Amino acid sequence: MPSTPLVHKLESILVLSDDEKDVLRKLNGTIKTVGPRQDLVREGDRPSACCLILDGFAYRYKLTETGKRQIFSFHIPGDIPDLQSLHLDVMDHSLSSLSACKAMFIPHETVCDLMHRCPRIGDAFWRDTLIDAAVFREWIMNLGRREAYGRMAHLLCEFYVRLRAVGLTNGHVYDLPLTQAELADATGLSAVHVNRTLQELRGEGLITWRAGSVAVLDWERLQEAGEFDPAYLYLKKEVA
Repeated sequence: MPSTPLVHKLESILVLSDDEKDVLRKLNGTIKTVGPRQDLVREGDRPSACCLILDGFAYRYKLTETGKRQIFSFHIPGDIPDLQSLHLDVMDHSLSSLSACKAMFIPHETVCDLMHRCPRIGDAFWRDTLIDAAVFREWIMNLGRREAYGRMAHLLCEFYVRLRAVGLTNGHVYDLPLTQAELADATGLSAVHVNRTLQELRGEGLITWRAGSVAVLDWERLQEAGEFDPAYLYLKKEVA
């Protein structure tokens, strides 16, 4: 069913009843498929629907007046990155596809009705937005207080844990269709520094990265390198 990724996502952070999962699977909206690097929602928009990622990856970003980009977060299937548009009328940032992406745009009226009919699902959405805020805090720490090696290791750890929690890894391997420019814009580094840092992580035997796919070779050392503690993701099960 189209909204099954949402069930997987919410199940990773709290227990859902069979009835609640059934309600979520029946959510309806307009499904759109876009290619890589296409805006789904733009800064300044006044959206009337929330964007649920069904397949592929997306990211939130802002541009300076001179066109420099800062990426704030990456999003995976099951995420609703613009849930705040229910209560904040104007988008203060943009949401773009990272890879080819399929998204369902669920009308605000549908989401509000769902939360009124099923208060625990409303609680789940509220919990998800609080976790979103926790992720932002961790990213601020990452950019402000970790060196390049630690920043990159932390980002790779976070992606791995989030994807594994919703069943989107193959052992210790996961898709990560990022360019070095996008990694630079997410970590506050230059593309040259990103390249050097990735080579260092490979050279230390922590990861391999080929054709948009990352393999974690030494999870414990990668965690240590990034000072990564998954507690801020508030997952039901810890990833080993």
